[in-house]
Amino acid sequence: MTTSAPEIWFYHLERTSLDRVLPGLLEKSLANGWRANIRVGNEDRLKALDDLLWTYRQDSFLPHGSKADGFESDQPIYLTCAEDNPNTADVLFLVDGAQMSDPQSFKRCITIFDARDNEAVEEARRAWKQAKADGYEVTYWQQTAKGGWQKQG
Repeated sequence: MTTSAPEIWFYHLERTSLDRVLPGLLEKSLANGWRANIRVGNEDRLKALDDLLWTYRQDSFLPHGSKADGFESDQPIYLTCAEDNPNTADVLFLVDGAQMSDPQSFKRCITIFDARDNEAVEEARRAWKQAKADGYEVTYWQQTAKGGWQKQG
């Protein structure tokens, strides 16, 4: 568990899909020496991300697992639909409307949402307002025309 306030970040996908963005963010997290927890909205997405992380590049994969795989505490990247953190992850990725229940357990909480999904945009706005109301410092990352990220306000 972290002792300082976590960083709360929002990534607004405008040009690239989650499947193309998430592996890069996970690689950066692992390069920082961090464990990651990916909280998803449903079992179908969990299975799709499980498959993606094994095959997203021909020359690499991202080591990960879920409750179904066992050894939860040993997983560098843990996939879940629940509000658990058995691998004591440093960073929490929230996708598909998954909720941030206990940000204090992490160094960084990242909500990734798609601009083409109005419900996801509204949920991200609600989460942003709640995080601000709870006193967290919140950062919004907007995708650039070339697919990179630019910190806003």
